[in-house]
Amino acid sequence: MKNTFIFLFAVLTLLILNSSLFIDNCKGQWQSDVRLTNAPDTSLSHNNNTRIIASNGSILHMVWWDKRDGNREIYYKRSTNGGVNWEQDMRLTNDPAMSIYPSVSVSGSNVHIVWVDTRVSQEIFYKYSSDDGITWGPDKRLTIHTTGMAASPAITVSGLLLHVFWYDNRDGNWEIYYKRSTDGGVNWGTDTRLTNNTAFSLFPSCEVSGFEVRVIWCDNRDGYYQVYYKISLDGGINWDVDTKLTNTISTSYFIPVLSVSGLFVHFVWSDNRDGNNEIYYKRSTDGGVTWIVDTRLTFDPNISTYPSIVVSGSNVHIVWSDNRDVFPDIFYKFSTDGGLNWSPDTNLTNFPTNSLRPAISISNSVLHVVWSDDRNGNLEIYYKRNPTGNVGIQNINSEIPIEYKLFQNYPNPFNPTSNIRYAIPKSGFVKLIVFDALGRQLETLVNESQKAGTYEVSFDGTKYPSGVYFYRIIAKDYVKTQRMVLVK
Repeated sequence: MKNTFIFLFAVLTLLILNSSLFIDNCKGQWQSDVRLTNAPDTSLSHNNNTRIIASNGSILHMVWWDKRDGNREIYYKRSTNGGVNWEQDMRLTNDPAMSIYPSVSVSGSNVHIVWVDTRVSQEIFYKYSSDDGITWGPDKRLTIHTTGMAASPAITVSGLLLHVFWYDNRDGNWEIYYKRSTDGGVNWGTDTRLTNNTAFSLFPSCEVSGFEVRVIWCDNRDGYYQVYYKISLDGGINWDVDTKLTNTISTSYFIPVLSVSGLFVHFVWSDNRDGNNEIYYKRSTDGGVTWIVDTRLTFDPNISTYPSIVVSGSNVHIVWSDNRDVFPDIFYKFSTDGGLNWSPDTNLTNFPTNSLRPAISISNSVLHVVWSDDRNGNLEIYYKRNPTGNVGIQNINSEIPIEYKLFQNYPNPFNPTSNIRYAIPKSGFVKLIVFDALGRQLETLVNESQKAGTYEVSFDGTKYPSGVYFYRIIAKDYVKTQRMVLVK
């Protein structure tokens, strides 16, 4: 009996140790904080829900504003090796007026940014780079006001189609406005007013997938600020009616952020329905036609605000600012099943200072987080990476193939997951999509620049019925489609 007890105690101890090691290893995936700015004055990431970091494969692009030169200007910084090293700061605006609140989006080597600028009145300005941020074109004014002003622009890009949203009070109250370019930013269409009510409509967040353009925002037309949603199915020409996504007798105000993967539409926000601000999440699995109930993601008596979300297939990643440890820290959590289940909260910063307003991005398997932090006496931009935080696309052979190839998925037939392997002999942009027998695109499994090599990615058919599906690769001049069968 004594020996049995000793054996069981040893097994229990081993399990506890292994669990501790597992937890430590998970925490260890996040690397050390890196200070990206070193200016004598405030460097701010963002004040709303726009994207300030974007990636084209291993090339990262980050924008912010600071007043190191006596007035607020837009600055830019990039990394060409997935965030391991960063180049010098580049000042993108040079005017005695105030330039603030930038947003960035990337398509291939084309980098596009918008911001608020007061050189004339408070207007939206735009500029772009066609060589991954090495050189930049001139500033272009997108809005022209005789009365009122524009605020909080957000940009999203799909190829040559550019979409910009902002809120604007030219009509006496704040409304959501929209503008698009169909030629990569050379020419721009007219301003389109998307909301039309006597309330305030604020803080748009946007995403594009092909010709599907989506925007969410805050709106107090019903007395309390709630989250509203709108979609265009033809690249921004026509827009559907407003859809109210939250319905509380509280403020769903701080501040909605949208991310999309195939038919899965996800967004997060901060909401005080429970007496203090908590992070909430909502998703649609049918492209925004129907929505699940609100999901509360944080459970702490302190304030949780300014969430940011990014999605890659069924992987959903969220960061936010949280003062549960007295000082605001950056926290993180994730889901690997499209938002059904969530990991515990992870504290990414742990300093007795203010860590604020994070943004998150993905490139290949790497997660990137940036935020503003005053640990050095004034607010600076800090960065943190997790090199294996978004495992999904695996480079299984770095030897250079002799030709492009899309292999047959395996297993096939499958239930519910199958692996898709492909080879690319030259570095370049790769897109791998899954669509059904009617030609409707369901998933974008790969959409990034990759080095030459052989890769493998998994397709999860859990949410789809039995049937025939197709997957297609587009890489430079190579296009090929294969057939696969899901059997449940």
